[in-house]
Amino acid sequence: MSKQALVIGLGLFGSGLARALARHGSEVMAVDIHEGHVDEIAPHVTEAILLDAMDEEALTSLSPEKRNICVCAIGADNREGSIVVTALLKQLGAKHIVARATDPLHARILRLVGAHEVVQPEQHFGERLAMRLAWRNIVNVLPLDGDLVLTEIEAPEALWGRTLAELDLPRRFEVNVAAIRRRAGGEARATIPDPQTPIAQGDILMLVSTDTAVHTLTEKL
Repeated sequence: MSKQALVIGLGLFGSGLARALARHGSEVMAVDIHEGHVDEIAPHVTEAILLDAMDEEALTSLSPEKRNICVCAIGADNREGSIVVTALLKQLGAKHIVARATDPLHARILRLVGAHEVVQPEQHFGERLAMRLAWRNIVNVLPLDGDLVLTEIEAPEALWGRTLAELDLPRRFEVNVAAIRRRAGGEARATIPDPQTPIAQGDILMLVSTDTAVHTLTEKL
């Protein structure tokens, strides 16, 4: 059964999230107070609704308690609105509330009023971009729980023709290779790595480690 998602606030972040959830098979109800945002998202989601989510009666009509996920994606121009909507979702029995924050204080308040999960997309993007620009061969970085990151790195020349068994990256650098993306017939495919298969030029290694360990790896190879 597909997940039922409610996304409130259809700026760049909210609309992008709503479209992605729909592409991944969720039934998405997208809500915004601006008619243009609603009209733009309508072809891409299950239902698009013009509504003021700060109105408790209007929000109640959306039955947030029946949704698997409720996302308050209201932007930085309406911090008060994001806090009110998050509190109302909690009051109405939403099962899992994800709220967008603009800074640490805003994030703390959102947690206090009922958010189960708080995201700061601008900060996270900035951190990921900084790592990609500052470190050699980095393609992408995705933060995981704690201080772990999933890092995509283009195999440096020092690794070409050598196997994972030979390189012994977990012992030497505390880095684990979770998968390798390799081009086959013009299309890149991710596969579980064979420790005895040599790494080739153009391979993308998907590493799980701390960010410090990845940095050390990229500097020493």
